[in-house]
Amino acid sequence: MSRLRLLLAIVLLAALSAAVQAESPATVSPADPTMEALLNAIRSNRKAFVAINLQLTDDEAGKFWPVYDRYQTDINKVGDRFVALVQEYTANFSSLSDEKAMKIVEDYLKIEADRVEVRKSYVKEFAASLPGRKVARLYQLENKMDAVVRYDIASTVPVLDPR
Repeated sequence: MSRLRLLLAIVLLAALSAAVQAESPATVSPADPTMEALLNAIRSNRKAFVAINLQLTDDEAGKFWPVYDRYQTDINKVGDRFVALVQEYTANFSSLSDEKAMKIVEDYLKIEADRVEVRKSYVKEFAASLPGRKVARLYQLENKMDAVVRYDIASTVPVLDPR
């Protein structure tokens, strides 16, 4: 994979994730058409990024893409829960009680555990359609894209006052 292609794809993902965050989290609901359109754009570009950088043969592509589409459906459900939790937190962070703060921590950890479970549950299916090096590369690409989006989200989420 050329570093230039990787860099361009990551910049595109970062720009799209920044556009998602341009809306005030306190006023955007997961059902908001603007939010939905932006999330769909990020998800479409994610698939394009994988397609460009995984360099699949025709045979691999025929086996891989149906599995990847199901994987994305499952991982997006987890991602939607994360977005909703971030929006809930951001809308209420200045008035969070200790109990509500702990509930958000518990929900976040459950979301993270579910994300790992989804990723683990697809390893064998990906391995049935791709050689091991390409499966490893896929998970590296997914991690890189997630890191860019999560960094961008983290930069906008306010930190609680320790009071």
